[in-house]
Amino acid sequence: MIIGQRLRELRKAKNLSQGALEDLTGLLRCYTSRVENGHTVPTIDTIEKYARALQVPVYRFFYEGQEPPEKPQLPSMESDKDLWGARGKERRELASFAKALSRMNDRQRRLLLTVALRLAGRNRN
Repeated sequence: MIIGQRLRELRKAKNLSQGALEDLTGLLRCYTSRVENGHTVPTIDTIEKYARALQVPVYRFFYEGQEPPEKPQLPSMESDKDLWGARGKERRELASFAKALSRMNDRQRRLLLTVALRLAGRNRN
């Protein structure tokens, strides 16, 4: 659902006008109108202001149910502990490598990948 539509529904459920919402949030009435009509997409900070003013949790702008959505079951780190780079010295090396990669341009990264692939090919023998 579009955030603007949810804002309008939540505002009307509290029997507030756009002007009253302006007084509560400090956001101009014309801005609220632009959000509700889909002309502007608010930042998360702005959505938090609306949520505080309407006394609703932020998730209500993104989720239609009355109860908060269930948290997804993420895989535990225990199952990943045997992967290279998951802990200790390997993790520090991987972080250092990622930092170095972030400083390279595309051409340098492609060159490094080519060299790594050739080295890996030599190690197969």
